[in-house]
Amino acid sequence: MDREIPKEVRDKERKKKFIKYGAIGVAAVVCIAVLISFMRSSVNQKDLVFSEVDNGTIEVSVSASGKVVPAFEEIINSPINTRIVEVYRKGGDSVDIGTPILKLDLQSTETEYKKLLDEEQMKRYQLEQLKVNNSTYLSDLAMQVKISAMKLNRMEVELRNERYLDSLGSGTTDKVRQAELNFNTGKLELEQLRQQYANEKEVKAADLKVKELEFNIFSKSLAEMKRTLDDAQIRSPRKAILTYINNQVGAQVAEGSQVAIISDLSHFKVEGEIADTYGDRVAAGGRAIVKIGNEKLEGTVSSVTPLSKNGVISFIVQLNEDNNKRLRSGLKTDVYVMNAVKEGVLRLANASYYVGRGEYELFVQDSKDEIVKRKVQLGDSNFEYVEVVSGLKPGDKVVVSDMSSYKNKNKLKLK
Repeated sequence: MDREIPKEVRDKERKKKFIKYGAIGVAAVVCIAVLISFMRSSVNQKDLVFSEVDNGTIEVSVSASGKVVPAFEEIINSPINTRIVEVYRKGGDSVDIGTPILKLDLQSTETEYKKLLDEEQMKRYQLEQLKVNNSTYLSDLAMQVKISAMKLNRMEVELRNERYLDSLGSGTTDKVRQAELNFNTGKLELEQLRQQYANEKEVKAADLKVKELEFNIFSKSLAEMKRTLDDAQIRSPRKAILTYINNQVGAQVAEGSQVAIISDLSHFKVEGEIADTYGDRVAAGGRAIVKIGNEKLEGTVSSVTPLSKNGVISFIVQLNEDNNKRLRSGLKTDVYVMNAVKEGVLRLANASYYVGRGEYELFVQDSKDEIVKRKVQLGDSNFEYVEVVSGLKPGDKVVVSDMSSYKNKNKLKLK
């Protein structure tokens, strides 16, 4: 029978084994760490995108977000308070000029319109009656003036006769005075009638103008109602696509409420938004580039909203090629608005690394098999190039692809 091993010896043997295997484990971890470090200290050149620094011109731009919208879109509103009776089209249908879209209940409006037509006819008759009455009244007054003038002529003859008889001694002074009095009275009466005729002529003309003006105002109101009635016949004002329609038959619609929208989906524009801090760099007439994927479409800023809303200024870009096949309503785009030109500057290709003016740490190719991190000062940009302020020289090859995995490395080997 074997003699039992003392406890102290067993503990000593265990301790030796633990130290031995622990040392092996530590060595393994160190080897793995060294291997990972080596792997991270090198990069496959095929996975990198390089840009060579050159000297040239940069059209400085500011970037904004954009959305493609139809170049033409018209909202059709109900011109009256009514209800929907029939619906003739559905969303997505193509419509031509004059195509019926839906029918509104117009019975009460049509009845009111016919009533106003009768009232217009009555006012027209009243106006004609006033013209006839004025003409008759003024004609009678003119005739009185003529009769008074004839009487005055007769009185003048009688006055001459009395004066002649008085000169022969056959007349009397009283008769002469009486003839003179009659002549002067008749003369005043004729002058009074003539003044009355002139005054009445002006008054009647003014009354007639007032009535004509009232009639014209009424006629315009009637024409406006006729236009409202025509608008209530909901028809397409042009050839387009029906993008929205209220198809709830029997639904009540208030005056001014939206019942349909038609859009021209063959031509588009871009609605852009930019932070108001860059608002002074966007102005009507400025050149703009709209990027849809890899395609660039040129355009012009046609309008800019004068007020900021929630820290954002909106603007519209009219595209030179507004019927491009890549354009779709609601498509999100990047918009670059040009606002200055810098000539003879160092430039570098624009990519995801650039987020604005400032200092960057970029990897620059130092030799055929090595890239080194370098501090670089970058300035303005456009959608193609970034201005190099300092830290690089013409001919330098700079990595412009994503290098965030190597942000803690200062030097990398190229494989």
